Amino acid sequence: MTNRSECGIILRRKKQSFPLSPVRKGVYGLITEFYAVFSYRVFCAEKFCFSAHFLSVEPKRRCSGISTKKTQQINEEITAPQVRVIGSDGEQLGIMEPAKALAIAEDEGYDLVLIAPTAEPPVCRIMDFGKYCFEQEKKEKEARKRQQTVELKEIRLSYRIDVHDFETKVKHAHRFLDDGNKVRVAMRFKGREIAHIALGRETMTRFEEACSEFGTVDKKPVLDGKILSMVVSPKKTK
Repeated sequence: MTNRSECGIILRRKKQSFPLSPVRKGVYGLITEFYAVFSYRVFCAEKFCFSAHFLSVEPKRRCSGISTKKTQQINEEITAPQVRVIGSDGEQLGIMEPAKALAIAEDEGYDLVLIAPTAEPPVCRIMDFGKYCFEQEKKEKEARKRQQTVELKEIRLSYRIDVHDFETKVKHAHRFLDDGNKVRVAMRFKGREIAHIALGRETMTRFEEACSEFGTVDKKPVLDGKILSMVVSPKKTK
């Protein structure tokens, strides 16, 4: 029989498994379940803190679409001892205490609004404050729509431009001016082309005449280095 040391083989003893009692199984099960629930809660808390801190997560507000900014005092918010009151029809009701003016407004079904807090005494008016805010917001929206940002568009010409390209450039300028934008017309001379500035000015004059129906020249053709340029502005509509 071969000795184990002679063959160079080390045999490991097989581990023996002992069956667990029901009590131990119950204890180990509770510990395992508690650890799993605790680990999950810690993971959720860390995830929430990370999202709130780095992603700036904020709870949604119910009235996020409604503006809560109010710069005027109304009704019980008016603390002046005496106020000058204007009725809902524009009639002067005189100077009185805010409580009396508020009673008049409530009888008519309106609000008492402080419209001139720096006056002496402050001036209040009886009106429908909700309707007033709606009309003010509507006026602000219409004013923003009427505001127009003027852009400076650029069109490049050449003193050797042909008739078709010239007409195309003029149409582009008409569209820009009709949209209310300014147009900068530039002509670059390369190398020996600088000797033909006179031809370039003639082309600029033709372009100015072609755009006279839609705009006027604010800045006449000026040579800056090797670039001849002028600026055309749209005509003001009455």
